[in-house]
Amino acid sequence: MLVLTEPVDDPAGGPDDIDRWVSTHDASGARVFGDRLADAAEARIVRVRGAGLTVSPGPFHPSHGDIAGIDLLECDSLDEAVAIAADHPMARLGAIEVRPFYDWDSEG
Repeated sequence: MLVLTEPVDDPAGGPDDIDRWVSTHDASGARVFGDRLADAAEARIVRVRGAGLTVSPGPFHPSHGDIAGIDLLECDSLDEAVAIAADHPMARLGAIEVRPFYDWDSEG
C-alpha cells in the first residue's frame, strides 16, 4: 500500500489519528510493516542505460503528489486490503494505492 500526498479540496470526515490506524491493524495482524518516507526532495531516480549510470533528483512523478509512506498488508483478498486502506487517514487527506504483489505462480 502506497500512502500518497495530493491536494484535497473537500476531505471527508473521519478519524485522522494515524496511531489508532497503526495500532488497530498491527493488532489484527493485517499490517506487517509500515513507515513514513523522507521528504521527496531526498529522493533519487536511478537509471542504467547503454551510456551508464544516471542519478537524478526525485521524485519520479512530482506532478502527481508524493509517496509519503508505505504499509505492507497481509490480507485474504484485495477487497480486504481496500477496506483497510479506506480506514487510513490519508485516504481522506491524500490517496492510497493498494496493489498486490505479482503472482509468480501464474506464469506458465
